[in-house]
Formats: sequence, C-alpha cells, structure tokens
Amino acid sequence: MGGREQARWARARLGRCGPPVDLLTARFARHEYAPHAHAEYTVGVTVGGLETIAYRGGRIVSGPGSIAVLEPGEMHTGGPAAPEGYAYRALYAAPALLTDGTDGRRPPHFREPVLDDPELAAALRRAHTDLSTHPDPLEAESRLPWLLTALTRRHSTARAGDDTLPGAGHIARTVRDRLADELLAPPSLAALAADLGLSRYQLLRAFRTTMGVPPYAWLAQYRVTRARTLLEAGLRPAEVAGLVGFADQAHLTRWFRRVLGVTPAAYRNSVRNSVQDSAP
Repeated sequence: MGGREQARWARARLGRCGPPVDLLTARFARHEYAPHAHAEYTVGVTVGGLETIAYRGGRIVSGPGSIAVLEPGEMHTGGPAAPEGYAYRALYAAPALLTDGTDGRRPPHFREPVLDDPELAAALRRAHTDLSTHPDPLEAESRLPWLLTALTRRHSTARAGDDTLPGAGHIARTVRDRLADELLAPPSLAALAADLGLSRYQLLRAFRTTMGVPPYAWLAQYRVTRARTLLEAGLRPAEVAGLVGFADQAHLTRWFRRVLGVTPAAYRNSVRNSVQDSAP
C-alpha cells in the first residue's frame, strides 16, 4: 500500500434539508490520532493494511474487510499496526440512525468493536464510495439508514423491532407516486414515513420488498426513462440532466450507463442517426 498520507472528508445529507452524515476516506503510514471521542457512532471499514486502536482499556486491531464500531463518548486513538500503514473508510452516524428497526429502548451497544461481516463491510464500503463522490440526498437516505439498521440488528445487543407491516404494496405505490410527481426535488423518506405513520425503516422495507429496489434506485431509473424521451427529441445531455432531476451530466451518465449500457450522448447520436437513415 503506497502513496502519501491523505484524509478527505465529504458530507452526505439524509434527504433534502435532512441531517448530515460525515464521510472520511483516509490512508496513513505514520499518523497516530491523539485520544479523542465523538458524539456519534464511528463506523469504519478497513480497506488496506492494519490499524490499531486503543479502546475500552485495551487495544484492538482492524484488518482489511473488518468493520470497526466505536460508540459515542468512548475515548480512543488510532494508528498503524503494520509497516505499510492502513487505509479505511469511516462514517459518523447519530445514535438515532442505529435505533430505527429496533425496539428503540436504548442506544445500541456493541460488545465486540471489530466485526467480521464481509457482506455488510462490502456494502458499507460501496455506499461510502458512491456517496463521497455523488452525495445525492435521496440515495444517502435510502442506503445509509438501511445499512446501519442491518449493522445494529446483526451485531449489537439491541432487540429487533417487529417487521410485520400490513399494506406494504400500498405503501410502496404511494411513495413511488410521490417520487415520480416530485422528481426534481423529491421529498425526504423521513417526511414520507411521517405522513404514513411509519418509521423510515418500515417505509424502506415496504418499498424494497414490493419494488425490488430502494427508492433512490427506482427514481434514478424513472429519471433515465424520462431522459430518453428528451434525448430522442434532440436535447443535449447537459440540458437533460437538470430537466429530469440529476445533479449534473456526470450523474445522468452514471445512471444511464447502469440502466442502458451506453452514455446519454451515444444514445442520442444513435437515435438521431436512425431517424435520419429512415427518412425518405
């Protein structure tokens, strides 16, 4: 693991006008943190090397693919445990983000601060990377609370909440229609859940169960469908991106390629060429 020491911060907002979640991408060969504590849960995934952390009167070591969870108010340090140093991705989550989907009686407690859960570690790393690059509010609100609830339910002492949810199909369709109607500035999932008398986790569960994808992915695909019509009419991708609610042309291109396998420009050119070739 080479390269200079670096640390880069990004901020994702959970829904439009919602609370922020800070995201740290770091690689250190020599840096050691002084003892400190956070008001939030620190959830980190080690992606290279080895990190040693002084925590709860002892020392823990986190290696590639491990999840480290440090609880609010707990003093800790951090430093390299191998000559090559260490690299990690970390997010800082308010306690309320980890209690959704549980009985909510007390903040989650993690007896083991270093967790071996490759599937969840990979999902956290992907979400962190995507949201650090494209901090879309609906995407952040769809992905981070869901993953943090999974972390809590799998590895903490908190008891899972009741997953029984009658009328999931109706809930999902109601949310889908609101997102489609307000695609330029979609409402937050927290606001939609409150309107329906649900928790955000219940709304996410109903939507994913019924639609097969989380709300942000459904809306992105709907936007791509709308973008196709505008591209076919001759508009340029840079114009289309804003008209269907993407942050910019790069955001449109990322989703257009995911859904259709080509860039918006390539699609526009192929459609326009087909029209010209078929003209009498």
